[in-house]
Amino acid sequence: MTLDLRDLGAIQIDALREVSNMGAGHAATALSQMTNTRIMINVPRLQVTALEDVPDIMGHPEEVVAAVLMHMLGDLTGRTLLIFPRNSAMRLAEILLHRQPGSSHVFGELEQSAIKEAGNILSAAYMNALSDFMGLMLLPSVPSLVIDLCGAVLTTAYTNFGHERDFVFCIQTEFVMDGDETVQGQFLLLPDVESLEIILQAIRLA
Repeated sequence: MTLDLRDLGAIQIDALREVSNMGAGHAATALSQMTNTRIMINVPRLQVTALEDVPDIMGHPEEVVAAVLMHMLGDLTGRTLLIFPRNSAMRLAEILLHRQPGSSHVFGELEQSAIKEAGNILSAAYMNALSDFMGLMLLPSVPSLVIDLCGAVLTTAYTNFGHERDFVFCIQTEFVMDGDETVQGQFLLLPDVESLEIILQAIRLA
Protein backbone atom coordinates (compact mmCIF):
# COMPACT_ATOMS: atom_id res chain seq x y z
CA MET A 1 0.00 0.00 0.00
CA THR A 2 1.26 3.46 -0.83
CA LEU A 3 1.98 5.73 2.10
CA ASP A 4 1.58 8.93 0.12
CA LEU A 5 -1.45 10.77 1.50
CA ARG A 6 -1.70 12.84 -1.67
CA ASP A 7 -3.24 9.81 -3.42
CA LEU A 8 -6.48 10.26 -1.47
CA GLY A 9 -9.54 11.11 -3.51
CA ALA A 10 -12.28 13.67 -2.85
CA ILE A 11 -14.49 11.18 -0.98
CA GLN A 12 -11.69 10.21 1.38
CA ILE A 13 -10.74 13.84 1.99
CA ASP A 14 -14.41 14.59 2.77
CA ALA A 15 -14.41 11.76 5.30
CA LEU A 16 -11.30 13.18 6.97
CA ARG A 17 -12.82 16.65 6.90
CA GLU A 18 -15.90 15.36 8.69
CA VAL A 19 -13.66 13.83 11.37
CA SER A 20 -11.89 17.19 11.78
CA ASN A 21 -15.26 18.97 12.04
CA MET A 22 -16.33 16.60 14.82
CA GLY A 23 -13.06 17.09 16.68
CA ALA A 24 -13.21 20.86 16.40
CA GLY A 25 -16.80 20.88 17.63
CA HIS A 26 -15.87 18.79 20.66
CA ALA A 27 -12.94 21.09 21.36
CA ALA A 28 -15.08 24.23 21.15
CA THR A 29 -17.58 22.73 23.59
CA ALA A 30 -14.82 21.75 26.03
CA LEU A 31 -13.22 25.21 25.87
CA SER A 32 -16.61 26.89 26.35
CA GLN A 33 -17.23 24.86 29.49
CA MET A 34 -13.72 25.52 30.76
CA THR A 35 -13.91 29.30 30.30
CA ASN A 36 -17.64 29.84 30.89
CA THR A 37 -17.74 31.80 27.64
CA ARG A 38 -19.39 31.11 24.31
CA ILE A 39 -16.84 29.77 21.85
CA MET A 40 -17.78 28.92 18.27
CA ILE A 41 -15.63 27.41 15.57
CA ASN A 42 -15.24 28.11 11.90
CA VAL A 43 -15.17 25.13 9.55
CA PRO A 44 -11.63 23.70 9.85
CA ARG A 45 -9.46 23.68 6.74
CA LEU A 46 -7.88 20.28 6.16
CA GLN A 47 -4.73 19.86 4.13
CA VAL A 48 -2.50 16.89 3.43
CA THR A 49 0.96 18.34 3.19
CA ALA A 50 4.65 17.70 3.64
CA LEU A 51 5.80 18.50 7.15
CA GLU A 52 8.55 20.79 5.90
CA ASP A 53 5.94 22.91 4.07
CA VAL A 54 3.88 23.65 7.19
CA PRO A 55 5.91 26.77 8.14
CA ASP A 56 4.89 28.30 4.80
CA ILE A 57 1.24 27.54 5.57
CA MET A 58 1.48 29.13 9.00
CA GLY A 59 3.55 32.12 8.04
CA HIS A 60 7.20 32.98 8.34
CA PRO A 61 9.49 30.21 9.71
CA GLU A 62 11.06 32.83 12.00
CA GLU A 63 7.72 33.45 13.74
CA VAL A 64 7.61 32.50 17.42
CA VAL A 65 5.04 29.82 18.17
CA ALA A 66 3.82 27.78 21.12
CA ALA A 67 3.66 24.09 20.21
CA VAL A 68 1.97 21.40 22.30
CA LEU A 69 3.27 17.89 21.56
CA MET A 70 1.42 14.74 22.57
CA HIS A 71 2.06 11.07 21.86
CA MET A 72 -0.84 9.03 20.49
CA LEU A 73 -1.06 5.63 22.16
CA GLY A 74 -3.42 2.67 21.96
CA ASP A 75 -4.61 1.02 18.73
CA LEU A 76 -2.96 3.79 16.71
CA THR A 77 0.43 5.31 17.49
CA GLY A 78 2.13 8.51 16.47
CA ARG A 79 2.27 12.11 17.57
CA THR A 80 0.13 15.18 17.48
CA LEU A 81 1.45 18.71 17.31
CA LEU A 82 -0.76 21.70 18.04
CA ILE A 83 0.85 24.97 16.98
CA PHE A 84 -0.33 28.45 17.98
CA PRO A 85 1.22 31.69 16.70
CA ARG A 86 2.60 33.67 19.62
CA ASN A 87 -0.24 36.20 19.78
CA SER A 88 -2.92 33.52 19.57
CA ALA A 89 -1.20 31.47 22.29
CA MET A 90 -0.94 34.49 24.56
CA ARG A 91 -4.57 35.43 24.01
CA LEU A 92 -5.67 31.85 24.64
CA ALA A 93 -3.78 31.89 27.93
CA GLU A 94 -5.50 35.15 28.89
CA ILE A 95 -8.91 33.66 28.15
CA LEU A 96 -8.21 30.56 30.22
CA LEU A 97 -6.78 32.64 33.07
CA HIS A 98 -9.72 35.12 32.89
CA ARG A 99 -7.46 38.07 32.15
CA GLN A 100 -8.10 41.19 30.11
CA PRO A 101 -6.94 41.20 26.46
CA GLY A 102 -3.36 42.45 26.14
CA SER A 103 -2.58 42.06 29.84
CA SER A 104 -0.12 39.17 29.36
CA HIS A 105 3.24 39.67 27.67
CA VAL A 106 5.47 36.74 28.61
CA PHE A 107 5.08 32.96 28.73
CA GLY A 108 5.38 32.55 32.46
CA GLU A 109 4.58 29.41 34.43
CA LEU A 110 0.83 30.12 34.58
CA GLU A 111 0.63 31.00 30.89
CA GLN A 112 2.50 27.86 29.88
CA SER A 113 0.30 25.70 32.10
CA ALA A 114 -2.85 27.20 30.54
CA ILE A 115 -1.58 26.64 26.98
CA LYS A 116 -0.66 23.03 27.78
CA GLU A 117 -4.14 22.46 29.20
CA ALA A 118 -5.73 23.97 26.09
CA GLY A 119 -3.50 21.78 23.92
CA ASN A 120 -4.50 18.77 25.95
CA ILE A 121 -8.20 19.52 25.43
CA LEU A 122 -7.90 20.27 21.72
CA SER A 123 -5.66 17.33 20.85
CA ALA A 124 -7.79 14.92 22.89
CA ALA A 125 -10.93 16.17 21.11
CA TYR A 126 -9.42 15.45 17.69
CA MET A 127 -8.17 12.05 18.85
CA ASN A 128 -11.60 11.17 20.23
CA ALA A 129 -13.22 12.09 16.91
CA LEU A 130 -10.74 9.87 15.05
CA SER A 131 -11.31 7.11 17.60
CA ASP A 132 -15.10 7.28 17.11
CA PHE A 133 -14.72 7.31 13.32
CA MET A 134 -12.46 4.26 13.25
CA GLY A 135 -13.85 2.35 16.22
CA LEU A 136 -10.40 2.14 17.80
CA MET A 137 -9.00 3.09 21.19
CA LEU A 138 -6.70 6.10 21.19
CA LEU A 139 -5.02 7.44 24.31
CA PRO A 140 -3.25 10.80 24.54
CA SER A 141 -0.05 11.17 26.54
CA VAL A 142 0.75 13.99 28.95
CA PRO A 143 1.32 17.15 26.84
CA SER A 144 4.67 18.90 26.55
CA LEU A 145 5.11 22.53 25.49
CA VAL A 146 7.81 24.10 23.36
CA ILE A 147 8.08 27.82 22.64
CA ASP A 148 10.43 28.43 19.74
CA LEU A 149 10.63 29.59 16.13
CA CYS A 150 8.12 27.81 13.90
CA GLY A 151 10.82 26.53 11.57
CA ALA A 152 12.82 25.08 14.47
CA VAL A 153 9.80 23.31 15.96
CA LEU A 154 8.89 21.69 12.66
CA THR A 155 12.48 20.85 11.73
CA THR A 156 12.77 18.90 14.98
CA ALA A 157 9.50 17.06 14.26
CA TYR A 158 10.57 16.35 10.68
CA THR A 159 13.95 15.01 11.82
CA ASN A 160 12.29 12.69 14.32
CA PHE A 161 9.89 11.22 11.77
CA GLY A 162 12.10 10.57 8.76
CA HIS A 163 11.24 10.51 5.08
CA GLU A 164 8.71 7.68 5.14
CA ARG A 165 6.38 9.70 7.33
CA ASP A 166 6.86 13.22 6.10
CA PHE A 167 3.27 13.71 4.84
CA VAL A 168 0.90 14.75 7.59
CA PHE A 169 -2.70 15.71 8.21
CA CYS A 170 -2.83 19.46 8.89
CA ILE A 171 -6.04 20.98 10.27
CA GLN A 172 -6.22 24.77 10.49
CA THR A 173 -8.62 25.63 13.28
CA GLU A 174 -10.11 29.03 14.08
CA PHE A 175 -12.09 29.60 17.27
CA VAL A 176 -14.44 32.58 17.48
CA MET A 177 -14.99 34.17 20.89
CA ASP A 178 -17.62 36.64 22.00
CA GLY A 179 -17.20 39.87 20.09
CA ASP A 180 -15.93 38.02 17.01
CA GLU A 181 -12.39 37.75 18.40
CA THR A 182 -10.52 34.83 16.82
CA VAL A 183 -7.78 32.47 17.99
CA GLN A 184 -6.06 30.37 15.34
CA GLY A 185 -4.00 27.23 15.51
CA GLN A 186 -2.72 24.34 13.40
CA PHE A 187 -3.31 20.75 14.47
CA LEU A 188 -0.90 18.24 12.93
CA LEU A 189 -1.47 14.50 13.07
CA LEU A 190 1.69 12.50 12.44
CA PRO A 191 0.85 8.77 12.55
CA ASP A 192 3.49 6.07 12.58
CA VAL A 193 3.79 4.05 9.37
CA GLU A 194 1.66 1.11 10.57
CA SER A 195 -1.02 3.44 11.92
CA LEU A 196 -1.05 5.45 8.70
CA GLU A 197 -1.85 2.26 6.80
CA ILE A 198 -4.76 1.55 9.17
CA ILE A 199 -6.12 5.10 8.77
CA LEU A 200 -5.85 4.90 4.98
CA GLN A 201 -7.68 1.57 4.92
CA ALA A 202 -10.48 2.99 7.07
CA ILE A 203 -11.02 6.15 5.04
CA ARG A 204 -10.86 4.29 1.73
CA LEU A 205 -13.86 2.30 2.95
CA ALA A 206 -15.67 5.47 4.07
